[in-house]
Amino acid sequence: MRADEKFSSHWRKRRLPVSRLGRVVLVGAGPGDPDLITLRGAKMLAKADVIFYDELATNELLDHAKDRAVLINVGKRGHDEPTRTQDEINSLLLEHARQGRTVVRLKGGDPLVFGRGGEEMSLCAAAGIPFEIVPGVTSAVAALAYAGIPVTDRRHSASFAVVTGHKDPSRVSEQTRWRALGQSVDTLVILMGMRNLPRLVGELLAGGKSPETPAAAVMNGTLPEQRTCVSTLGELAAVAEREGISAPAVVVVGDVVGLRDGLSWWERQPLFGRNVLVTRASQQSAELAAALRSVGAAPVLEPMIEFSEIEDPVGQAKIASAIAMLDQTQSIVFTSSNAVRFFARALESIRGEGGVSASGLAGIHTFCVGERTAQVALAAGFPVHVVATGRSDAEALLGQLLQSPPAGGERVLIPGSQIARTLIADGLRAAGAQVDCVTFYENRRPDIDVAGLRGRLMRGELHALTFTSPSTVDHFVECLDDESREAAGQCMIAAIGRTTARQLESVGFRPDVVPSRPDVSVMVEELAAAVKGD
Repeated sequence: MRADEKFSSHWRKRRLPVSRLGRVVLVGAGPGDPDLITLRGAKMLAKADVIFYDELATNELLDHAKDRAVLINVGKRGHDEPTRTQDEINSLLLEHARQGRTVVRLKGGDPLVFGRGGEEMSLCAAAGIPFEIVPGVTSAVAALAYAGIPVTDRRHSASFAVVTGHKDPSRVSEQTRWRALGQSVDTLVILMGMRNLPRLVGELLAGGKSPETPAAAVMNGTLPEQRTCVSTLGELAAVAEREGISAPAVVVVGDVVGLRDGLSWWERQPLFGRNVLVTRASQQSAELAAALRSVGAAPVLEPMIEFSEIEDPVGQAKIASAIAMLDQTQSIVFTSSNAVRFFARALESIRGEGGVSASGLAGIHTFCVGERTAQVALAAGFPVHVVATGRSDAEALLGQLLQSPPAGGERVLIPGSQIARTLIADGLRAAGAQVDCVTFYENRRPDIDVAGLRGRLMRGELHALTFTSPSTVDHFVECLDDESREAAGQCMIAAIGRTTARQLESVGFRPDVVPSRPDVSVMVEELAAAVKGD
């Protein structure tokens, strides 16, 4: 039984009480870049109980889903066989909606542009199921925009047509249509046309289209893997084959292709096409991955660290005791955003939802290591009195704390993991404070595809490595053998801050980038600058 079938069986067994019909929301996923989904689309993903998604819909979009959402892959890629027949998809959509659930049908690009979205929503309408359509950004425009090719330009084109190239152009009816298209619009955009490209070109030429007409094919448009070939119409099929351009690709024919030299921007990004290893925990990798994509890089997600709540009774008792002692605590030091999150969860669990607010820490001075930690604390409703920033945030905060040494016996709580550094605690104890370092969460190594990681390094597929904590460094090094270690040394290496940089140096790696402040956006900016100047 497949995983999605198990989910479906699970839902049928639960048969939650239904007071009303659910609904189906057809959402356009956009052309590939996950940042191109609409705000409405992202909101609907966050509300969905069940998400049916196509292979062409970027999997990172599924990060918008809530934890208990059921995710079912029903798509295909290129000319592969689909994982589900259309009849099966239709049946499942109706089944879940009839049980009162919010169902999102996530389709690549715009779901009403050659996406069969209209057929699926017609089925819902006939069955009396409420539905909504959220348009998406179509690759017919977006892929070309990322290649620097506008579909219209008043100097060259006042009209364009978007056509599917999926049908056999050798059929008489199709021959007539293609020959007419070549003469009726200024810009012709062809989707799903790579398999039939030689014949499509032949029909356009037979209809009188000049073989010298500028033409291009854009593969994996809007992604870091984007590739573009430019030619004349007469040579396009041969050039595309020679350069390895295949589905998924968008073909464009028209004078607007000539604007690419001046308008190409995506492929000129400083990290375009470079694979960058992201070792951060999966729950926290989205921000770094997005920053890398914004400068053209392809994030390779291989978490070297994961965080979990404390499960053993002894550890839970210590957390409960720390929460109970808050009334006698004068200060709290948050050394990371994770410390804030797990502290907030514990506070809510023990004191109830009202405990997670400024009133929950009334009268307690709150200190944060780094701007990101402070942002998370404020978002959780906690007051923030002091924020230390710089290349060595922990040292900076300790210095600020010691400017007004704590009174003898003053109680300070430092929530953290089982391997948290003791620098701040040691300094405060030396100054006379009573410091409680309490483990609120566990920091551990996840399951890692060691063989796959070594293989990427050995084949030179990773151009840069990023590390956001000493633990990510330690767990990465544990994965290496002598050969892959040597290969890793050939990559550009970025560390989020001085503490992580020192850990890299201690295991024999020299970081090329240590940002001016420990922030993922700054780290990516400085990595891009370093690569550009290399």
